[in-house]
Formats: sequence, structure tokens, C-alpha cells
Amino acid sequence: MNQKTNQYAFPSTAIVMMVAFFSIFILASVNPALAASGKKKSPAVERVSAVDYTEARIKKLQAALKITDDQQELWKNLTQVMRENAKELDTLSKDRTEMTKTMNALEAMKFHSQITETRLEQQKKLIPVFEALYVSMSDEQKKVTDVIFRTGRHGKQRLN
Repeated sequence: MNQKTNQYAFPSTAIVMMVAFFSIFILASVNPALAASGKKKSPAVERVSAVDYTEARIKKLQAALKITDDQQELWKNLTQVMRENAKELDTLSKDRTEMTKTMNALEAMKFHSQITETRLEQQKKLIPVFEALYVSMSDEQKKVTDVIFRTGRHGKQRLN
């Protein structure tokens, strides 16, 4: 019995550690050489804020989903949660940028854990308002929504 427990414990532990390790690299987008030189990042390298990204996504989604007048209140509820989540994420991102200058590896991993927990809580807030909108959608709107979530594309796409 101990052997079976260990059989599953190692792979899942390894996966969790790999995800945590790689996500530190994703989250730590500070270029030390650039910071030391005092030069500013070029506009092409600068990160887009979560708020700006969310606003662009809301516009694309609204156009792609063809939200009806009857769905406007549900849409408003969804976009409000999306905007609140984006503001919270921007605050965390700003904190991370300031803290990475002095953060050691362990602190970085703990901070990443905090971000992951925040994202999970944000998803929990988003799901009920999204579900209310999704249930109100026509079959065609649901098809488009499903494709967007599956592919990330907001433009004209094949629905088959």
C-alpha cells in the first residue's frame, strides 16, 4: 500500500514543483541588466496592464457575442467582476514589480502562491455571473462563446 501512495505522490509533487518553478520565470519579467543600466524598456517590451487588457477583451467579447438588450444587465454584472479582478491583478503586479528587487527565491515562490490563490478567488467570483449570462444566451451565442473559450479567437471563426 505504501508503494502505491509513493507511486502517485512523486509525479504529482514533481508536476506541482515544475509548474511553480516555471511560473516564477513567467511572473518575474524583470530584466536585471536593463534595471542595472537605468534604461527604460522600449514600448514594445512594456507590459500591458490587466485593466487595459481586460477593457480590450470586453470590447472584443461584446462584439463577438452580440449581446442583446435583454442580456445587458447580465453583461454589465460580468464586466464589473472582470474589471474588479483586473484592478486587483494590477495591484498585485505592481507589488511584485516593487518586491522583486529584494525578493529571494523562497519569497518569490510564496508570492506566486499568493497570486495563484487570488486568481482562484477571482475565478470563483466570475463563474456565477458568467453562468447567468451563458444560460441566457441563444444557441448561436453559446457556439461562439464555446469557440472563443476553446481557441481564444474573437473574430470570425469556424464553428464546426
